[in-house]
Amino acid sequence: DYPASTMVRTLQSQQSRVSRMLVILLITLSVILVAILVSVHQLDVFSIPQHTTREQDMPDNHPLHDKMSRNVDTNQLLIDKAQRARWLAHQRKQKERELQQQMEEDEKQPPMNILLFYADDWRHDTMGAAGNPIVKTPFIDALAKEGVRFVENCVTTSICWISRATLYTGQYLARHHFEMLGRGRTLLKDGKPVEMKLEVPANETLYSLMKKKAKYFVGHAGKLGLWIDHQEYLGKGTFDYFVDEDGWHWREMGGKMVHITDKNTGDALRFLKMWEQKGKPKQKPFFLNVAYFATHAVDGDTRQYMPQNKSMAMYENDTIPIPATATEEAWQKMPYFFRPKSGGMNEGRTRWTWRYDESDKHQRMMKNYYRMASEVDTSVGIILKELEMQGQLNNTMIIFTTDNGNFHAEHGLADKWYPHQESIRVPLVIKDPRMSPEFFGTTNDEFTLNIDLAATVLAAAGLDPLPTMMGRDMSILYRKNGFEGEVAATTSQSRRKAFASTNGRQYIDPSSDGDGKYHSGSESSWRTEFFYEHPMHSHPDYIPSSEALVRKDYKYFYWPNFKYEQLFDLKNDPGELNDLITSKNPVHQTKLKEMRKRFVELKMMAHSDLPVIL
Repeated sequence: DYPASTMVRTLQSQQSRVSRMLVILLITLSVILVAILVSVHQLDVFSIPQHTTREQDMPDNHPLHDKMSRNVDTNQLLIDKAQRARWLAHQRKQKERELQQQMEEDEKQPPMNILLFYADDWRHDTMGAAGNPIVKTPFIDALAKEGVRFVENCVTTSICWISRATLYTGQYLARHHFEMLGRGRTLLKDGKPVEMKLEVPANETLYSLMKKKAKYFVGHAGKLGLWIDHQEYLGKGTFDYFVDEDGWHWREMGGKMVHITDKNTGDALRFLKMWEQKGKPKQKPFFLNVAYFATHAVDGDTRQYMPQNKSMAMYENDTIPIPATATEEAWQKMPYFFRPKSGGMNEGRTRWTWRYDESDKHQRMMKNYYRMASEVDTSVGIILKELEMQGQLNNTMIIFTTDNGNFHAEHGLADKWYPHQESIRVPLVIKDPRMSPEFFGTTNDEFTLNIDLAATVLAAAGLDPLPTMMGRDMSILYRKNGFEGEVAATTSQSRRKAFASTNGRQYIDPSSDGDGKYHSGSESSWRTEFFYEHPMHSHPDYIPSSEALVRKDYKYFYWPNFKYEQLFDLKNDPGELNDLITSKNPVHQTKLKEMRKRFVELKMMAHSDLPVIL
């Protein structure tokens, strides 16, 4: 037997040891719990997309499905999550280091030149690289092999002057309001009509920003396409070189006949020589827009397309394929107001009679159209050769694109304006010194738009897009780290070199249908839909107003002058022949309801003054 005092001391000692063990155990459990919570939080933040852990919501091949079916304990799953979270954190840090390294490398490089080839009335397939079996465009095709060709590039309004105003401002028509050539929109002030011209401040236009903010040597050679005073509306002192040529194919100059494409080429070469003498010694990079008038027809001339004499042998023995939708049946499927009872005629149909209403005429017009396209391609090759001789080819971002598409008799129409694929899809090829090698010679099928051109050019010059601009820098689609770089840049100190700075602009919420599939883009994704608009010209019977919500699977048309709707399933009906607006199929009825709602949302955003990216 032990004395009572000894027993008490023994019990107290044992209790003290137990207490210490409990404290240690609690601390250990707390540390483990904190580590688990941090890991789960990191996983939630950086794991995209978020997956439910309900077995019935997962596909059979999901890795967690097998784990659950084998009843792996929860602790093991938490350990797996913690390991995954640590791996993701490591990957993110690695991406941030690579991004920072690329930013530092970019800053060491001399500022690059930017050369924009901007042609007229070319649709997306007027290129050999696009699979056209007839037209020859070897120099543009070579650019595509050295860069990226964007196969779903579109315009937000398919007509010359509005598309150019969008290039110069980075805005939808709904924001820049340049509705009519030479006039803009007309408003009543004190009861009198006033032509508003270009309503965007001159110092917020692309040329002015490149000259005065980016300090570039700036030139324009070819069709400006606005018919307004360029100094007043694009900025005094903006251009180091400016030549505006528009509306003709042949003209007498210096006692000889000159073709406009040759004139465009000569003007571009003169600019490059001037830059070599005046801009290069001052270490100023250049920005040049070679704005071809070709392949635009000469309106009012029955010949329409007048190529150079040396090109006439091209395509002489070719037979141009007739489009599958160039039929009377397709024409009759167009909305009733394309055949007005007033006795007038839709302008698209009128121009069809100028070009395509007879088989021989169709062949002659298309061959001349292709000859003029090949002449532009030759011009591109000559200008690029001059760049090479000056040692600037590898330090120049090169963009080839056009202002709008063109009907070649599809739907019984000619020219552009309307929301059909032939009208809104245009070529886009970009060759960029910053491009990651894995993108050389590739195609990209994202919805790039002409509102993105200004943001892309500005970003290449080291500037953020203005809050009023509505597009984004396309280089994130072909540069190393791409979207990861864009996300990382939001937490980086070097925001100026971010891949696609939003500059205070907001991405709008995704559409309520499609479970997030349809949206205008985000920091980690590119747009999957867009709003299209075109104003009425002269009279609804002449060129009616048209609008659309464009997606890759469906397209919704709205014709405001007639409150007329159409719905097309582009996957099953790429020719847009079978209007589903009255379909009783529940899938089509649901799709129509959803797209009507989203159409209104995007239209409201386009017409708002909000700083949004569309």
